[in-house]
Amino acid sequence: MSLEAESQKEYKDPENVVVQDVENVYRPDVDISGVDERKLMRRIDWHVVPWLAVLYLLNFLDRGNIGNAKLYGMTEDLHITDKQYLVALTVFFFPYSLLEPPSNLALKRLRPSMWLSFIMLVWGIAMTLHGVVTNYAGLVGLRVLLGLAEAGLYPGIVFYMSCWYKSNELGSRVGVFFSSATIAGAFSGLLAAAIHNMDGVGGKPGWAWIFILEGLVTVVCALASFFILSDFPDTAKFLTETERVWVIRRLQADMKFSAGGEKFKMKYVWQTITDWKTWLAMGIYMGFDGPLFAFSLFTPTIINQLGYKATAANLLSVPVYAWACIMTVVIGFLGDRVKTRAWINLGLFGSGLVGYIILICSKNPSLSYFAVYLAASSIYPTIPNSVAWVSSNVEGSYKRSAVLAMAIGWGNLNGAVTSNVYRAVDKPWYRLGHGIVLAYIAIGWLCSLGYYLYLRRENAAREKGERDEVIDGVENKHAREENGHFTSIEAARSEKGDQWSGFRYSL
Repeated sequence: MSLEAESQKEYKDPENVVVQDVENVYRPDVDISGVDERKLMRRIDWHVVPWLAVLYLLNFLDRGNIGNAKLYGMTEDLHITDKQYLVALTVFFFPYSLLEPPSNLALKRLRPSMWLSFIMLVWGIAMTLHGVVTNYAGLVGLRVLLGLAEAGLYPGIVFYMSCWYKSNELGSRVGVFFSSATIAGAFSGLLAAAIHNMDGVGGKPGWAWIFILEGLVTVVCALASFFILSDFPDTAKFLTETERVWVIRRLQADMKFSAGGEKFKMKYVWQTITDWKTWLAMGIYMGFDGPLFAFSLFTPTIINQLGYKATAANLLSVPVYAWACIMTVVIGFLGDRVKTRAWINLGLFGSGLVGYIILICSKNPSLSYFAVYLAASSIYPTIPNSVAWVSSNVEGSYKRSAVLAMAIGWGNLNGAVTSNVYRAVDKPWYRLGHGIVLAYIAIGWLCSLGYYLYLRRENAAREKGERDEVIDGVENKHAREENGHFTSIEAARSEKGDQWSGFRYSL
C-alpha cells in the first residue's frame, strides 16, 4: 500500500473520525460526535478575529501616523531636514525586521495573551512619547524603540491564526483581519485632520496631539488584551475539552499534524533555512511589503504634491483605503473558495505593475490619482492571499512560525529601502520612487510564479512515488532509502513535516 493511500485512509474529516488506530488519532478517548461545526467555528471567529483586527489597526495607525504629522509641520518644528526625516523612518525597520523570527519563537513558547499584550504596551508608550519629543535625536531613538516593540505583532498574529484555521479558511480570516490596515489608512487621514484642530492646546502643536492621543489608546487596548486575547487551541479557555480535541483533529486532518503539540528542536530552524520554499516566500513578501510601506507612508504626500492642500490630501486618501479594504476582504474570501492562490497572486501583482507604470508616465493629477487606486487594489489584497498560501504549505508549528517570521521580516526590512525612495527633490511626480516600487512588484510576481512551479513539480513527484520513504511493515515498490527510513508513517510525518511524501502542497 502506498503512503498516500495509507494517509488518506487514516485522515478523514474530524467530525466523522472513527477511532481505528489509537496511535494516529489525537485523544482517541474523547467523543466529538456532538460538536456543532458551524456554531463552534462562529464562536471561534468571534473570539479570534475581531480583537486581532483592532490590534493590527492600532499597529498600522501608530506606524504610519508620522506621515500625517509631517504634513502638519512636524519636521519644521523639530528643525529636521528631509534627509533626517527619511533616516528617522528608516531606523524603524532594522529592529522591526530582525527581531521578528525570535519574537515568533517566543510567542510559541509563551502565551499569546501575554506576549502580544506586552509588546503592544511597550509600543503604545513609545508612540505617546513621540508627542513630547523636541529634537531629531529623540525622534530617532523613539523610532528604534517602536520598531523593537512592533516587530512581533504582525508575524505573531499570522502564525497564531494559522494555528486555529484550516488552509481553505485562513485567507478569508486574514483578509478580514488585514482589512483593518486599510481602515487604518483611511481613518488615519480623518483622525489626523480632526486632531489637528487641537493645535495649541496645552502649548503643543496639532501634530504632537496625533501621537499622544493615538498612543494612549494603544496603551489602554494593550492592558485590555491581557484579558481578551485567547491562547492556542489546546489551551483556549473559551473552549470545552471536547471542543479543543475537535479543533485539533480537524487541523490534523488538514495536514497540520503538529496541532496537538510540538517540542522545540533546532532542526526545525535548520529545515526552515534549507527549504527553497522559504526563500521564494521571502521574495513574495518582499514584493508586497516594500510597496506597502512606501504606499502607507507617502500616499498623503503624493496626493499633496499633485496639487491638494494638507487636509485635502489626507481626506482624499480615505476613499483609496476604503477601496483597498473592499478588495482585501473580497480576495480573502475568493482565495478560500477557488483554492488557486497562485493565479490570484499573479493577477494582483500584475495590476500593481500597471498602476505604477501609469504613475511613472502620467503628468495628469487625475490619472495619477486613479493609478493610486490600482496600486492599493494590488498591494493590500495580495497580503492575505500570500499569507494563507505560504502558511498552508509549511507543516510543523515551529517551522511555520520561523518561515512566516523570516518571510515577513525580510519583507519588512525592505521597508527600510522603500521608506527612502520618495525624495523631496523628485516632487511632484516622484518617478524614481514609483520606479523602485515597480521593481519590487515585479520581484513579487516572479517569485509567485517560481513558488507555484516548484510546488506543482513537487506534488507531481510525490504522486509518482518519487519521494516515498521506507516504512517498516509497509510494502511500497516506490520507497527509497535516500528519502528516509522510519519505523512508522507517524514517525515519518512527524520527522519530515511538509517534506513527508504524503503531504500535498496547495497551489
